[in-house]
Amino acid sequence: MLGALTIQRLLLKMKEVEASDLHIKVGSPPVLRIAAVLHRIDAPEMNADDTRQLLSPIIPHHLVQVLEDRGGVDFSHHEGVEERYRCSVFHAGHGLHAAIRRVNPKIPDFNELHLPQIYEDMTEATHEGLVIVCGVTGSGKSSTLAAMIDHINERRACNIITVEDPVEFLFRPNQAYISQREIGIDVPDFPIALRSAVRQDPDVLMIGEMRDRETMLAGIQAAETGHLVFVTLHTADTTQAFSRILEFFDTKDHAFIRSSLAAGLRGVMAQRLIPCVREGVQRVPATEVLLNTTTVADKIREAEDEDMYAIINSSGGEGMHDFTGSLSRLVEEEWIDLKVAERYAPNAEGLRARVRGIKVKADTLVTRVKG
Repeated sequence: MLGALTIQRLLLKMKEVEASDLHIKVGSPPVLRIAAVLHRIDAPEMNADDTRQLLSPIIPHHLVQVLEDRGGVDFSHHEGVEERYRCSVFHAGHGLHAAIRRVNPKIPDFNELHLPQIYEDMTEATHEGLVIVCGVTGSGKSSTLAAMIDHINERRACNIITVEDPVEFLFRPNQAYISQREIGIDVPDFPIALRSAVRQDPDVLMIGEMRDRETMLAGIQAAETGHLVFVTLHTADTTQAFSRILEFFDTKDHAFIRSSLAAGLRGVMAQRLIPCVREGVQRVPATEVLLNTTTVADKIREAEDEDMYAIINSSGGEGMHDFTGSLSRLVEEEWIDLKVAERYAPNAEGLRARVRGIKVKADTLVTRVKG
């Protein structure tokens, strides 16, 4: 029934159409995820024999029995030198199913991601401490983190260790030495990986996501002991990062964690992807940046997180900015439509006032030039 359909052809098709994921399921043709949307391949539905025949060539020999005993296995697969895939094959509905993610070999830079200059400045100026990139699912955190790590890779002779679940971008050593470790394939879990990492002489440590107490504590402590640590965190804005971290610790430990963050944090960068009106650009990030100045460190230590927004707004061009300011700039520079921006703004009326302020300033400047 499969005919000329092979797993190798499907993997090459992923590269051709820039698909992020391939799904193999009984009762369906193969499905590709392209730009977050699922698309069925023009092929017949597969039965249990078809999916097993399709997937058998890429399942490592030593995992065949493990798959039968445990019901599922995770592994990496390579096609040539450049193409790497993260594979999860599992039993479902009396047949084999699979979710296969393509590890992107091309790492975007700051310009491609349309990130503000402070991201590059932060990466170049910081050699130790904790940098948090946060946002909701699908906000581009992984791409931003990859751009920051690769920027260091291009400019600094250092040892970089990443701990990821999954590996989404494949780094090629340039000036730096890089070891990428994938949870479930190279190492069982984040705590084990991080306990090992601090003994592997890292200058830069990238943690794919801080999702439990041990991981958070290890990242904070590594930043305190002279390492540069990059992490992602699932929060909507910068100030929520503090409450999110503290959720994983007993109340009696909060003062200690706050003191550690006040000493080791360098910055929190939050982002949201907004539909773009410019041709050839699908989405651009609206960003919010909080830098750990002396004032911010005092507020962290004293649990006065509610004052952070005022500090961001009064930063006076230090690189800090809020989502409203970022959205207004994107509207002014004609990256996004005002109506769309309002849907993503923390306060739509505040955004409209900010945009009107920009327009008034622009009109005043034009009048002065004409005069």
